[in-house]
Amino acid sequence: MKQPDTSVLLYAVNSAAPQHATAISWLRDAFASPAGVGLSWAGLLGFVRIATHPRILQRPLGLHDALRTMNFWLEQPRVRVLHPTDRHPEVLENLLSRSGTAGNFVTDAHLAALAIEHGATLASFDSDFERFGGLKFERLRP
Repeated sequence: MKQPDTSVLLYAVNSAAPQHATAISWLRDAFASPAGVGLSWAGLLGFVRIATHPRILQRPLGLHDALRTMNFWLEQPRVRVLHPTDRHPEVLENLLSRSGTAGNFVTDAHLAALAIEHGATLASFDSDFERFGGLKFERLRP
């Protein structure tokens, strides 16, 4: 299973971004893959938050468009929503402790923990995920 982080989702819809071609290609391939796609509510809501924010994006999406896009992804036949398992607190704590960080990396650690718990490969343009040992990680590049 493949798990995109928020950056992949954002770049997939932002045709002006240099990462767009890579992101949209990765997402289409993932949706078509028999292995399936795992989406997290943290990643999806991060997409809605950033995609609709006028101070972050020059041309933000309207709320309706962002939610329609999110729902389109959720309706794909090979998609499942990843929820924390009973192991989540332990996995999350281990990731944060071993990486020696918290703060802005807590959400990243949460996404990494979900991937580890569900045997997913997390994909991102963000190299910060490389800090989490035990995570299967695919670094995307424009």
